[in-house]
Amino acid sequence: MAHDFPMVFSVTSGKGGVGKTNLSVNLACAMAASGARVVLLDADLGLANVDVLLGLTPPRNLFHLFHENATVADILCATPYGFSILPASSGVSEMLALDTGQKLELLESMDYLEEKVDYLIVDTGAGINDSVLYFNLAAQHRLVVVTPEPTSLTDAYALVKVLKLNHGVEHFKVLLNMTPDARTAREIFTRLYKACDHFLDGVSLDLVGFIPQDQAVRKAVVSQEPFLVQTPSCPASVAVRKVAETIQTWEPATSLDGNIKFFWKKLLFQQ
Repeated sequence: MAHDFPMVFSVTSGKGGVGKTNLSVNLACAMAASGARVVLLDADLGLANVDVLLGLTPPRNLFHLFHENATVADILCATPYGFSILPASSGVSEMLALDTGQKLELLESMDYLEEKVDYLIVDTGAGINDSVLYFNLAAQHRLVVVTPEPTSLTDAYALVKVLKLNHGVEHFKVLLNMTPDARTAREIFTRLYKACDHFLDGVSLDLVGFIPQDQAVRKAVVSQEPFLVQTPSCPASVAVRKVAETIQTWEPATSLDGNIKFFWKKLLFQQ
């Protein structure tokens, strides 16, 4: 669905190892295949791996934006799958924590994309550190990835709790990944929903869907290709396309909710 301004959503999680980056890549693939203009921002600043999953070696990344006067146009890297990425750096300790000036610089520089994209997907790091919170606050919607692992559930709750209590964020989308079946996915979502309902007044969770456990996913990761492309009819691919269709029905946020957003000037103009 085309919008007057870009829809920005984060793909985030309380812990690592939940398949968040792989889902970001395949969602970008699915949305681009439907005709949307998509950019995937690798916001796991010091441990970047979007480019690795895609088998790409971009010449520049976000490090060059902050330290070598590169522009977003310089960094933007096209993929063979119809979308572009803004890669981050890996193993660069200076990128692990952005100062306030760098945070504003990044948001300002992203204005270059304002007329060029329909969707900006922000693949955050895992956890509740400052960088993860910053990117979640700068997005219009937050897609929290959870797996059946008990630690994934508790860490997802911790992320929701911090964003709610410290920053006033109340609306979250939830995507269950690596689930054995629909029943398990619903059970896990219900547990998260009940915990939030009991302890975090005002939080709303929306189950977007679930991605089943699928051997095709692991094979695609090893061969550095999206599973959506490598095995388009596998259960995980079918599920990701369904989630992508749901995301494309979301309405862009029309208020700034007290936090500076990507494309905030345009958002401000729309109000």
